[in-house]
Amino acid sequence: MVDWSNIPDIAAVALLSLAFFSVARRRPTSFSVVWLVGWVMIVLHFTSYMFLEAPGAFGIAAEILGTSSLAWAGILFMWASVPFRIQTSSRWMLTALLVATTFYISVLSFAPATHAILTLAALLVGMLPLAAALLDIRKLGHPQRLVTVVLYILLCNFLLWVQDLPDRGPDLAINAVLFTVYLGCCIHFRYAYPRATAGAFITVLGFLAWANVFTIGPILFTFFPKVHLQNEVWNLPKYVVAVGMILILLEDQIEHNKFLALHDELTGLPNRRLFQDRLAIALERARRTGTQTALLVIDLDRFKQVNDTAGHHIGDELLKHVGQLFLGRVRRIDTVARTGGDEFSVILEEPTNRGDAESVARTLSQLLAPPIVLEGISLRIGASVGIAVFPEDAQDVESLRIAADLRMYANKRAARKREECQGTAPSFAQVFSSRRSDPGMQLAE
Repeated sequence: MVDWSNIPDIAAVALLSLAFFSVARRRPTSFSVVWLVGWVMIVLHFTSYMFLEAPGAFGIAAEILGTSSLAWAGILFMWASVPFRIQTSSRWMLTALLVATTFYISVLSFAPATHAILTLAALLVGMLPLAAALLDIRKLGHPQRLVTVVLYILLCNFLLWVQDLPDRGPDLAINAVLFTVYLGCCIHFRYAYPRATAGAFITVLGFLAWANVFTIGPILFTFFPKVHLQNEVWNLPKYVVAVGMILILLEDQIEHNKFLALHDELTGLPNRRLFQDRLAIALERARRTGTQTALLVIDLDRFKQVNDTAGHHIGDELLKHVGQLFLGRVRRIDTVARTGGDEFSVILEEPTNRGDAESVARTLSQLLAPPIVLEGISLRIGASVGIAVFPEDAQDVESLRIAADLRMYANKRAARKREECQGTAPSFAQVFSSRRSDPGMQLAE
């Protein structure tokens, strides 16, 4: 016997999943993929429940699959919000939760009267997550890991108490399992998305309502047996959560687009537009306080040959590496920006002077003097630096930039002449070794 009344719910969740996929595919992330799998589990849940009234083992299998897939969805939603989910300990925790929950639901459906097996299954609900947490004791103190372990230990004790009660025991146990899963989702999402936005608020509130479906239902059944609510009321929290997740994705995309408007996509450093704004603010602040501001323009030497010989992928990795090197050698109040293909700029704010700027320039140049090894390839590059100081060298942003550029190009020409006179200019005709892991392999000019 098939219960066709679930068709509208299946259609609604499927349409929301398609909407979710449409939004997520514009900027797919590891957690959005897990969310999508979770919603597929919800569709499977509704589909399986269509066959609950089927006779014999088929109906029992439909119950196990339908209830398990509902629990799997919640566990996946929890796991997706964990910042260290790709680590081995987190994967073990995911496996422990899935195995313990599925085993308990299966035992409760197939053999609810078998006390010994049911007790073992309940103990596993608490013990498997604890064992997974102890595999990496350092993560046990993380709020999300700690909440998970505590919730499932409490669930284990509650199951041992209620599962053998006559009549209502199995129903209370199943509701307790699902309540724990979705309460865990509520807590995990509140921790992962503490921001005060519509998407975060709606999702957390939706998970809280979803969890309480499994408490309000038994309460109404026990104390108000004549009160009957339509299935759509009980399923409403699912739709609220789906809408909230879609809003979270849209909010993340909007923030990402705002970030890209002012930052370089490759290195994450401020781009030319943000750099110009910060330089203008720095000059205005220096003008008002009667102090100095220094501008460093840094051009990488031999970068074009790196791209031509090692490939653009290595060139991109080199730019990211150089950006991080520079960030690690300036103060937090200073600005490092990528203002061109292989050009970086640094704003040194007060307190600073020409001597400080020259010292920073030497430090940044020395960072690039040794070979840089990326993916087994040793790269020899260098840098030419131009320095301009406000207000000595220029009085406005554009003039200061031009002064720094001119000195950078002058230093680059002088360095090339010295190399030619000394006969030390590297040649790019060197042949690469076929073994990329060879630490002696070098790219030279």
